[in-house]
Amino acid sequence: MLSFFRRMIRHPLGAAIALGFVALLGLAFVLSDKSDLSGTGTPASKGDTVATVGTKTIALADLQAAVQRDFNQYRQEQPSLTMAQFVTGGGFDATLERLIDSTAFRQFAQKQGMVVSKQAVDAIIASQPGLTGLDGKFDQARYEAVLRQNGTSDAQVRLDIADQTLTRHLILPTIGASQVPVQLALAYSNSLLEKRIGTVGFIPSQAVAAGPAPTDPELNTFYTRNLSRYRLPERRIVRYARIDAAAVAASATPSEAEIAAAYKAQAATFAAADLRTIAQVVVADQAAATALAAKVRAGTPIEQAARAAGLEAATLTDQRKAAYAGQTSAAVADAAFAAKAGDVVGPVRAPLGFIVAKIVKQHIQPAKTLAEATSGLRETLLKQKTAAALTDKRNAMEDALSKSNFDTLVTQQKLTPLRTPALLASGQDIDNPTAKPDPALAPILAAAFAAQAGDAPQTVPLGPDGSFALVAVEKIVPAAPRPLAQIRDAVVRDFTIDRGQREARKIAAAVVASANKGMPLAEALAATKLKLPPLRPVEAPRAALMANPRGVPAPLSLLFAMPAKTTKLLEAPDKAGWIIVHLDTIVPGDARGNDRVINGTRGDIGKVIGREYAAEFGKAIQKAVGTSRNAAAIAKLKLDMLGGVSATDQP
Repeated sequence: MLSFFRRMIRHPLGAAIALGFVALLGLAFVLSDKSDLSGTGTPASKGDTVATVGTKTIALADLQAAVQRDFNQYRQEQPSLTMAQFVTGGGFDATLERLIDSTAFRQFAQKQGMVVSKQAVDAIIASQPGLTGLDGKFDQARYEAVLRQNGTSDAQVRLDIADQTLTRHLILPTIGASQVPVQLALAYSNSLLEKRIGTVGFIPSQAVAAGPAPTDPELNTFYTRNLSRYRLPERRIVRYARIDAAAVAASATPSEAEIAAAYKAQAATFAAADLRTIAQVVVADQAAATALAAKVRAGTPIEQAARAAGLEAATLTDQRKAAYAGQTSAAVADAAFAAKAGDVVGPVRAPLGFIVAKIVKQHIQPAKTLAEATSGLRETLLKQKTAAALTDKRNAMEDALSKSNFDTLVTQQKLTPLRTPALLASGQDIDNPTAKPDPALAPILAAAFAAQAGDAPQTVPLGPDGSFALVAVEKIVPAAPRPLAQIRDAVVRDFTIDRGQREARKIAAAVVASANKGMPLAEALAATKLKLPPLRPVEAPRAALMANPRGVPAPLSLLFAMPAKTTKLLEAPDKAGWIIVHLDTIVPGDARGNDRVINGTRGDIGKVIGREYAAEFGKAIQKAVGTSRNAAAIAKLKLDMLGGVSATDQP
């Protein structure tokens, strides 16, 4: 049960990616996704195909590109993340499942006759803030420039938006479910109340005699076998120059004429307007929509009525009639704006079903004069002109990159060049341990560590205002272990600790063996003749595993993974010694009649069970359209991506 929840816990990277197809991610994601999974290209041969979903195939190259893209997106947030960590953390598998799910959902929706109107797609594209001009309206030229920059087409973007919209409407009612049967909650509640009683002993490595100092051959052998302990990761020296709003301030300041022109172009925005806050539910079936509307008119809150039907209500705040019509339909907008606050509207037919809406609030926004609007317009125009000027400057600089080097560009553009010391991808300076990484360098270092030796300088975005940096890698310092002569004292210390830990383990293993043969743990520890800390009794319910916000102590976790009357061994952190855990008694939990625990468990499971349902729904859709995987091709690609990173990129 709740295997999907367990998988999320096991693979935090994979969980975030796997759920990516659930939401409508926006135009920015669509434009950055250049892989064509629509099946319109040349069919791949069986050896090049990782999965067949219905009538479509997912090519090996498409999966590889998608994994690389997801990895790059995560690396922007975690510059030190390696491909090996991403793959072993579940990222590869989750990306594959997302591609299969999205392809299956698309075909399933088509078989059900679901369509997304051109007007709805137009509205999504036009609503992107980065695609508006100085007049606040959609700028077709800017849109086409973004398409060219990302190497995609309007048709592909529209197809992807339609696919994501259909997926969203299919999955949201399922993932929003939160109902949990009492018997299911009772089983989990019983488990939470289960109690375990035992004892914990500890054999510190320092309790064992340190032994003689290591000889030079012993030390050399230990150092050679443990080179990874003393290895310095790859570091890079980076040269960069920042270009921000100050560089274009003179040309970006809006004039009074531009402010007046923007006011005139947006006259409808500043005119008096009837604004409505609307809570609405989209229902596929007219009869179900009629029943839901009746419940709301009878006094049931629309959110509660929607949840009872397995749906979710959406609240749209301060809607103008034209904008609302673009999201729904002219008929729905006419009905909603003919009603008053508190009225229930519908069901009214919409492109994707029937809409039941409640007018939550209505107010009249007074008109704004030019003088009243000037401050806001000046701020908006300044941002837009600054972004446009920085974009033009960045484009011009990128055009010059093929003909100029870093020093030439810095001189031509009158920039201030800066230089970092040899830094890790995280920004840490190993040679200066007291210096803290500069967060402002994160995007610069991410780009620098993604570059190869000999690459030309590149421009790197720094902020939403269009600021960017010119970045060049001056030197790559390869990963290598520090020479033994520089760290001899540290290696001697590690050798001594390692030897003590091995000796302590032999003694601890003998104690565990004696305890498992029936000798009391206290007697088995006393037989070692070592000076040891006293035994600690442990008694806790399973709920304690979730109650500790700082993480579950390893001995307590082990206690709940053991049979009764057994003893197990656990290594202490930092090679401090060995922990011995003995479980004496298991007291079964019984939550019958404990409504507080059962209701609490129902609430906790209810927060994630919708995702479990969504996962099962996704499997059902895959089965309905027909899905097969090329296990050999998937395994080979996964192995290639896991082992295809350089030695300097290993953790």
